[in-house]
Amino acid sequence: MAATTPRSIPDIPIDFRAPPPSPIASGRRSSFANDDVLTEFLETSLRVPDLILPDKIFPKQNCLETPPKVDFRSLCSDHDDAASLSDVVSDSLARIGCFQLVNHGVPRELMTSTREVAARAIFQVSPEKRATVTRSPPEKPWGFEEYHSDEDGSELSEEFVWCRDHDLKLKMEGISQIGYSKFSKEMEALMSGIEKVAEKILPVMLKNFPGELVTGGTDDEEFGTVCCVYKHSQDSMAEGWANSLKYDVIRMLIRGTDYSHALCLHVCDGCSEFHVYSKKGWLSFCPEQGALIITVGDQIQATSGGLYKQVIGRPILKGEKDHDSISIAFLYSPPSNRNSSPSKKERTISFGQQALLAIILTLIFQFFIFVYKKC
Repeated sequence: MAATTPRSIPDIPIDFRAPPPSPIASGRRSSFANDDVLTEFLETSLRVPDLILPDKIFPKQNCLETPPKVDFRSLCSDHDDAASLSDVVSDSLARIGCFQLVNHGVPRELMTSTREVAARAIFQVSPEKRATVTRSPPEKPWGFEEYHSDEDGSELSEEFVWCRDHDLKLKMEGISQIGYSKFSKEMEALMSGIEKVAEKILPVMLKNFPGELVTGGTDDEEFGTVCCVYKHSQDSMAEGWANSLKYDVIRMLIRGTDYSHALCLHVCDGCSEFHVYSKKGWLSFCPEQGALIITVGDQIQATSGGLYKQVIGRPILKGEKDHDSISIAFLYSPPSNRNSSPSKKERTISFGQQALLAIILTLIFQFFIFVYKKC
């Protein structure tokens, strides 16, 4: 049997073709009517706009007038000119929020001596010792504020808050070795004179607004008048000092002051300029020597229905001596009915005390009956 020859398998070419390429974009235009408009819109929306910001956010000086100088004795007298002076005060408070008070009776020698003692007894305390007397409201509304410094670390301004508080006196006498007791006596005498002036001019300022003064309703009222002692930079034209002042003013314009008060009485005899800042603008003037500068507080603003606006006052001091860089601001609030409430509370007898008294009287009565029966 013949062998079978295997049949050859023809070579069949296998066509492994790749998938067709992606379609190439044709020359047709976009479905949008105008590509230029779309491109311009996308470029504009993705670009950060060029904002035109003001060079300064500090209040601009928009007033060049000097607040009126008002004679204290004439203002608080029964003379015919008292009414006209009262109108002058009302007009000045409504326009710029301050006025100057002359012939007020507070001795200039007392104001100068208090500033001299403050320069030694307060601001010569080392920063290490100030830590125990640093303000931390509302627990400690008195003491040192953290002072501002420039980029080089040099001191720009300092602030110390003083009030009639026994704990403050004890702490300061422990860290101040240079006459803090004398400072307290000087400050107490100066504050007493300032408060007498404030008590007399406040009714005049509020004569057109009958009713009770709208108080802040804070716990700080128990300390009475609060005094802020400032040590200003000797280099008043330094850029760092100016920036620090702007920061303080803007912060206070936004937040307000830490202490609710009716009015502020500034002792800054010898200052070359006095600045008054408000949300409406900035006023600077050369104050009268020996005058007390009176500015409106938040309580008067609330009582007047916003007619008298609260303002912030800051002096510019350019002296050669230590006390020439010291200014004092008294934040005055009149005594409220709250001050008399503790005494009323002490005169009341609680239910527990009444029960204890009844038990004692019963025992005494039983004792007398026992003695009477024995006799």
